[in-house]
Amino acid sequence: MGKNCRIFIAGILISFIHIYSGLAQQDSLRVKQDSIHFIQPENIDLPKNATLDINAPAKSAFYSAVLPGLGQAYNKQYWKIPVIYLLLGGGIYLYLYNQENYLKYRKAYQNRLLGFPDEFPQYSTEILIMAQSYYRRNRDLSLMGTILIYALNIIDANVSAHLRLWNINDNLSWQINPPNLVQPVWGLSLKYQF
Repeated sequence: MGKNCRIFIAGILISFIHIYSGLAQQDSLRVKQDSIHFIQPENIDLPKNATLDINAPAKSAFYSAVLPGLGQAYNKQYWKIPVIYLLLGGGIYLYLYNQENYLKYRKAYQNRLLGFPDEFPQYSTEILIMAQSYYRRNRDLSLMGTILIYALNIIDANVSAHLRLWNINDNLSWQINPPNLVQPVWGLSLKYQF
């Protein structure tokens, strides 16, 4: 037997030993059935006049899908609504502008191929082909950008509604402290306190 064959067989044996040794171990963590406590929504400390709606993220995303910006209004983030409509309006404007120019150059190219006079006699046929390609590409990119903005609108409404459910009272803190060592050592520790 060659050296590679022996190494292969040794690797397989070690793998089987490792697998079977893991199967033979007993579960060392025992949890009583009664020891698990669930926090009920009525036990959470909420500010007065606040409600906990766990369906808020789904509602917010649905509202934004039906009408862009409506999910942001549901989350009371009114300043985002004009931004969404400006971005969507810009994307739609660019799409229509590029579509109009694409059709204009395409019609001129088709007329030239059929022998009719066209709108751009000063341009060569190659330039008409390049112009068509340029405006078609920009039209497609504008459409993809507009769809991306629409999707981000829905995602933003969902994430913002999720973040509203988080506990952000004064009991939460975050401290960055240097390590407590006798010898000077460079380092940083991070401590979360709940």
